[in-house]
Amino acid sequence: MSRIYDRVALIGLGLIASSMGHAMRRHGLAGHVAGHAQSEATRQAALEIGFCQSVHATAADAVRDADLVVLAVPIGAMGAVAAAIAPHLKPGATVTDVGSVKQAVIEAVGPHVPGPVHFIPGHPMAGTEHSGPYAGFATLFDNRWTILTPPEDGDAAALGRLRSLWQAMGAKVAIMDAAHHDSVVAVVSHAPHLIAYTMVGVADHLAQVSNSEVIEFSAAGFRDFTRIAASDPTMWRDVFLTNKDAVLDILGRFHEELFVLQRAIRMGDGPALFDYFTRTRAIRRGIIEAGQDTAAADFGRAKPDPA
Repeated sequence: MSRIYDRVALIGLGLIASSMGHAMRRHGLAGHVAGHAQSEATRQAALEIGFCQSVHATAADAVRDADLVVLAVPIGAMGAVAAAIAPHLKPGATVTDVGSVKQAVIEAVGPHVPGPVHFIPGHPMAGTEHSGPYAGFATLFDNRWTILTPPEDGDAAALGRLRSLWQAMGAKVAIMDAAHHDSVVAVVSHAPHLIAYTMVGVADHLAQVSNSEVIEFSAAGFRDFTRIAASDPTMWRDVFLTNKDAVLDILGRFHEELFVLQRAIRMGDGPALFDYFTRTRAIRRGIIEAGQDTAAADFGRAKPDPA
């Protein structure tokens, strides 16, 4: 593939940024990838791993002469980072982000972006429960969606260039407005994570069951909850604080659905339960047919070697 940007700056060097670095290097999409992280240990790790060609002690140094700047820091830190880099941005450059909430990012970052710079918020809907520079890998975005929420009066060429980058890194790209994005991810990501955190918390508070028993006898359902609940706590704290209206709306709907199931169980209404689970099973099939998961047994988990 051909180079899309001469110089890219990754601000924040965790799972998403490191995976972008790996993917850009794999396909030759950037002439130079610069990086910045607050932690000296993270900066050293990025150089050691090699997904950045240069790593800088300040974000301002990292963004100088960059054609694309990617903000990959917690949502709560976006505004301060944008303010710090604003005077050093190259005219005509594009600033994007990878946060999973968009309206709050636009409010925090937008006022700091200079007029000659294009701001195109983004959200790659890919990840794992792992974090940090060592967690990244080049194929993270393959066949996964990245959502871009450009301003209505944004530059079409800048949007096309950023879209081409994500597609070259393996992603499918959708364009939508920020409010709609935040409502969608509240359903497909934010509320499920909160429910997972809650279920693991319930198990932790069951005094009659020791922690060792919860861990020892965890079946597939609880094991999957704990995988989700292992996600980065700083990121998810910021997600729920910045997308609270959409999340609270979905949680209200969840309570309504839960009440329906509670009543069916209490009344012994087997047909109602069967019909409900049949409808929800069809959604799971739709996810597999859309290529967003696998139908392999045990969700494609590798089986442990026999002892």
